Amino acid sequence: MAGLPTIYYGAVVNPQSLTSYQALPRCLLAVSSEGTIDWTVDDVEDSMVQEVMSQKGCVDAEVVPLREGEFLMPGFVDTHTHAPQVPNMGSGQQYELLDWLDNVTFPMEANFADAEFARETYVEVVRRVINCGTTTCCYYGTLHVEATKILAEIIHAKGQRAYVGKCNMDRNSPNYYVEPSPEASVEGTRELITYIRSLPPSPRTTTPLVHPILTPRFAISCTSPLLQSLQSLALSDPSLAVQTHISENPSEIAFTLSLFPNTSSYAQVYDSFSLLRENTILAHAVHLQDEEKQLIKERKAGISHCPTSNFNLSSGVAPVGDFLDRGIKVGLGTDVSGGFSPSILSAVQHASIASKVIAMNARDTLSVKDGSFANRALTIPTLLYLATMGGAEVCCLDKQIGNFSVGKSFDALVINVGKDNANPAAVWGVPHSTPKSGDHTKPKSKEEELDGWLEKFLFCGDDRNIRRVYVQGRLIGGTAFSG
Repeated sequence: MAGLPTIYYGAVVNPQSLTSYQALPRCLLAVSSEGTIDWTVDDVEDSMVQEVMSQKGCVDAEVVPLREGEFLMPGFVDTHTHAPQVPNMGSGQQYELLDWLDNVTFPMEANFADAEFARETYVEVVRRVINCGTTTCCYYGTLHVEATKILAEIIHAKGQRAYVGKCNMDRNSPNYYVEPSPEASVEGTRELITYIRSLPPSPRTTTPLVHPILTPRFAISCTSPLLQSLQSLALSDPSLAVQTHISENPSEIAFTLSLFPNTSSYAQVYDSFSLLRENTILAHAVHLQDEEKQLIKERKAGISHCPTSNFNLSSGVAPVGDFLDRGIKVGLGTDVSGGFSPSILSAVQHASIASKVIAMNARDTLSVKDGSFANRALTIPTLLYLATMGGAEVCCLDKQIGNFSVGKSFDALVINVGKDNANPAAVWGVPHSTPKSGDHTKPKSKEEELDGWLEKFLFCGDDRNIRRVYVQGRLIGGTAFSG
């Protein structure tokens, strides 16, 4: 017999499309004992809560009321990050990509040959990422099989939804941090896939939360025989997702094309090895040619927009609006430690700035079209969508997560922007005191007030504002979590 649902009552923000979201100040949302959304009812006054629950047959269900200044929203989806690089956050600001890899990144990643070091580090990494509100994360590990198994084990134990991949890299990295052969690289990947798929069922669901993902680091680090082996593996199992980098930096692109002289573009390198497909996640995509954009659209692959890293490593500004106009799937990525924050909030903020840089450069041109995203600043609905549903689409999980549609998993955040003892971060929060001379601000409806809370959280918030983090209906993080 199924258990009773949990009923959440209060303000709810629910993304709908790239241009709209629902702001629901008085919403009842029911979550089943399996962690899926049973039903929602909007515009329920306090006095009507019990009546609505009775109509739904949930008289004895637990009710979780949200306080003034709190709202519920879908969890963030981080479509690209490097777990072993978290200790390096804030280091190497002076470098661009290839020098940064050699001087900062590869030396740190090599340390994960030590399994004890890996475990101590990854426990804190995953805890931090969860508390930043990331309910689904696409993790790159290192080339070490054992360390990446440990990462997957920790993610599974903590209850986060994730893709986890061991880097494939058999050339163009230091001799102390490179795989000895294509065969060894792919054998390690197969071992990790088997391990992750053998993890015990997660609480509340028979569907695994942690999935393996093929991870050719980037074309520069992979010989053709290695890519051919990954091609065979990918073709034998269409369910295996793929994650890699593309067109992040001009020097990287030139080096890639020199290594694969029979291909016309970076995207074609991956396509020639059958690694460009619907469940492929391409990080960065800053300098794509138009033909590459068309190819990515045709293959239904997704792009992870990593603006913090793109700015920090002086890589460039990805034309996200153009991608959206073309119908390419786009989500956000933190790309730690090219990016200096594990929070999708930073990615939201820098995605906004990146779009405004593009818009400013387009002001004196005739390239801004009505109804388009290209050459325009990204709006709040668009930024929210990229951080949630957009990421879910890139991960091919949009039927399961990303918003609060009935039947989806309850991957959610309780956000507190109220100015109270539970939220020391809300110096900009609510409720506000009223000036003795009178309040000159324009009165707002409850919906407009919730719009304001969301905008302030996206641009001023941090992990201190995230009270609870849920995955599949299970509380796994946040300031109110003691586990």
